Amino acid sequence: MPTSDAPTPRRVRVHHLQAAKERGERLTMLTAYDAPTARIFDQAGVDMLLVGDSIGNTMHGHTTTLPVTLDEIVVAARAVAGAVERAFVVADLPFGTYEAGPEQALASAVRVMKETGVSAVKLEGGLRSVAQIRALTQAGIPVVAHLGYTPQSENALGGPRVQGRGNGGAEQISEDAVAVTEAGAVAIVLEMVPAPVAARVTEVVRVPTIGIGAGPECDGQVLVWVDMAGMGDWSPRFAKRFGEVGRALGAAARDYVDEVRSGTFPAAGHTFDA
Repeated sequence: MPTSDAPTPRRVRVHHLQAAKERGERLTMLTAYDAPTARIFDQAGVDMLLVGDSIGNTMHGHTTTLPVTLDEIVVAARAVAGAVERAFVVADLPFGTYEAGPEQALASAVRVMKETGVSAVKLEGGLRSVAQIRALTQAGIPVVAHLGYTPQSENALGGPRVQGRGNGGAEQISEDAVAVTEAGAVAIVLEMVPAPVAARVTEVVRVPTIGIGAGPECDGQVLVWVDMAGMGDWSPRFAKRFGEVGRALGAAARDYVDEVRSGTFPAAGHTFDA
C-alpha cells in the first residue's frame, strides 16, 4: 500500500482497503501458515495475509484443499495473527464449514474470530453464498468473497480451469460479484478469470478486487507464498517466482549435513565451557 498521499497505517483495517481502492493504490496479499513466515511478510510491507485452505496442498501433502479442517485453520491462523503488527489477516473457512447455510457459517466464523485474532474470514461462492455473507456481516464479521475458480468446488468444475469465459461465464461472475458486494463482502478474490472480465468486475464493484491469475487491472494481487518464493520445482502459469528459496534451503541443509558428518559443527563457538 503506497504512501503517496496518505500515511501507511499502523494496522491495516477494513476502511484502509476501501481507501486504497478509491486512491487507485494496489493492495498486496500473500498466503501465510505459520508465525515465522507471517512475521517476514509483515515486515516486508505486505498489506494482507491469507491463512488459506491451500495449507492442505502446500503444507499437509494433500492433493486438494478439501481435507482441510476448521481445527487446522484455527491453529495456523492463531500463529499468523499473533505474529504480525500491521497486516490485515484473513482466514479461510474450509470446505464443509459454511455450505449448509447461514447458521453453520456463523458458528464457524465466530469460532475463527474468537480463537485466532484474525481480521476477516474468506469463503467461496457467489449467489449461493450470499445468505452466509449477509449473516456474517450482520454479526460484525468482515467477509472476503472468492469467485472464479473456487478450489473447494474443483470436482464440480472439472479441476483447476479458467472461469468466466464466454458471454455467459463473464455475466455470471459479474452478477456474483455484485451480489456478494451487496451482501456485505469487504473484498473479492478473483481466481483464474480472464483479464477483461476481472477488469470489468473491478470497475463495477465498490470493494477491492484481489486477483490471482486474473490480470493486472484488479485492485490488488495475491499469490500462494511457496509459488511466489520458488519453494518447489513447479509454479502455476500465473505465479511469478520472485526468488528460489527452495534451492537456498536445500543448500543450507546440505551444508549442515556435511559439517555434522565431518565434525566441523558444532565448533568451539557453538559450545559451552564447564
